[in-house]
Amino acid sequence: MTHVQQGSFLTLHYRLAGPDGVDIINTFADKPATLSLGSGELSPAMESRLMGLAEGTRTSFDLPAGEAFGERNPEMLQRVKLALLHELGDPDEQYHPGDVVQFPTPDGQASYAGVVREVGSDWLLFDFNHPLAGQPVTFEVQLIGVL
Repeated sequence: MTHVQQGSFLTLHYRLAGPDGVDIINTFADKPATLSLGSGELSPAMESRLMGLAEGTRTSFDLPAGEAFGERNPEMLQRVKLALLHELGDPDEQYHPGDVVQFPTPDGQASYAGVVREVGSDWLLFDFNHPLAGQPVTFEVQLIGVL
């Protein structure tokens, strides 16, 4: 029987639920996911829970607050001038608390997201923390194949 190790290629069903028990991701009712362990597709805390598990295993892990996606970092709250957003994007765009805005990385090759937390007269307060930072999560997994 094959066991999960660093670099394993996995076919699996998984479910990630937040502290309220509501599913954030759930592949059990659809096609299974495929991923390579160590590629960053899962958080290191979730990957470490998979290490050593045998193909065919179905189990669930409760990860304490902050372990899966880190603690909330107050430095990840940033004010951005509305003029800059209008200059870089749609000048007619209206922003509201809860909106998710994509920002390009400095090299322009990728993007990252920020959630609007407050709207000021000429600025927006963005939260760039992972939405589950500082939250406990449940990670359920069924390992279908391990290569």
